[in-house]
Amino acid sequence: MLTDRLPRVRLGSLPTPLHELPRLSRALGGPRLFVKRDDQTGLATGGNKTRKLEFSVAEALRRGADTLITLGAVQSNHARQTAAAAAACGLRCVLVLSGQAPQVAAGNLLLDHLLGARVVFSGGRTREEVAGEVVAAQTAEGHRPYLIPVGASDEVGAAGFVAALEELKGQLDELRLRIDRVVFASSSFGTQAGLCVAAKELGFEPQLAGIAIDSTRAELQAAVAGIAARLAARIGLDDSVTPEEVVGYDAYVGGGYAVLGPPEREAIELAARHEGILLDPVYTGRAMAGLIDLIRRREIGAGETILFWHTGGTPALFAYGEELLGSPRNR
Repeated sequence: MLTDRLPRVRLGSLPTPLHELPRLSRALGGPRLFVKRDDQTGLATGGNKTRKLEFSVAEALRRGADTLITLGAVQSNHARQTAAAAAACGLRCVLVLSGQAPQVAAGNLLLDHLLGARVVFSGGRTREEVAGEVVAAQTAEGHRPYLIPVGASDEVGAAGFVAALEELKGQLDELRLRIDRVVFASSSFGTQAGLCVAAKELGFEPQLAGIAIDSTRAELQAAVAGIAARLAARIGLDDSVTPEEVVGYDAYVGGGYAVLGPPEREAIELAARHEGILLDPVYTGRAMAGLIDLIRRREIGAGETILFWHTGGTPALFAYGEELLGSPRNR
């Protein structure tokens, strides 16, 4: 494997399942749809960040860290999985989350507390500024902190999705299944960077289509290419990924990050009611909404075969109950 020389701690239940979505495909009038179930990675309800944390936590342990520190939004899936990874590895954990503490700890935030993480809210300041202070304070107290960036999306964590594409390629080969595109949520860009690096090295031909969650296409392309370059160097690969090679769709950011709108609500309902699959309001709901629109506009043809990479996030649903049930059909 391309990542064999990198330190890694096994945290996930891998490989995750890959299966067809025939009822959703019929509801949309094609194309043939499959899903890669990274909502089933197994670490505190799962999610794709578990793959990245296998490499990030291993690097923290290699450096002798006793405390993991990371950043995220209040309903951060990454923060929840980092807290779980810390607990599983006997490490302390501090989470720096945006804004003010909500009145009720629901969804991922509830799990953060149950997993034993210390939660610090950034208030009116940036998470990065507060995280720097937390690192300094932990060091002053005699601890050995290791700071993991948002989404574990650096050249360390992104290696998880180099290994993930190798896993997927093996599954596709075993099934003798040819796909045309892989569609997924792209926000902190490490997932897409890892996929792009692996695809270039392995000659993986299906399009890797990132649905931008909170960025422009140009921002997505530049960020993915930047992480990919550092990742390739870390692994020891010569090929680079140019921004022009990165595929991103930025028409689906809606009202902004973590704002649930009609397209996300429809996508969540369609996946749940046709396939029994739960999507989250922030990432997979928006990515599926983008995929549905691309199908309806026939940018994705009815004769194609598409893999949707489910990156997890189910706990966030429980923080959006009122908004999700506010649909007239549910009243």
